[in-house]
Amino acid sequence: MIYFDKITDIFCIVDEFCKDFKNSTKSFLLGSSSKRPPRMSKSEVITIYLLFHLSGFRCFKHFYIYYVQKHMTKEFP
Repeated sequence: MIYFDKITDIFCIVDEFCKDFKNSTKSFLLGSSSKRPPRMSKSEVITIYLLFHLSGFRCFKHFYIYYVQKHMTKEFP
């Protein structure tokens, strides 16, 4: 079972990791960033992926459609 109060904690940890990772790999990138910004941040995507692994779902598509989009609209608008 996923506890909604822990989602914010997981997101903060993942967001800090993404910021540190971006800063440490910035000098190794070759091109410029994409022209169009993504709809979701990398931190949100990784957090949803971690929650999928903590849940009992077997299919990521079903987890996202039937759980995240219906029950986690406050956490992931």
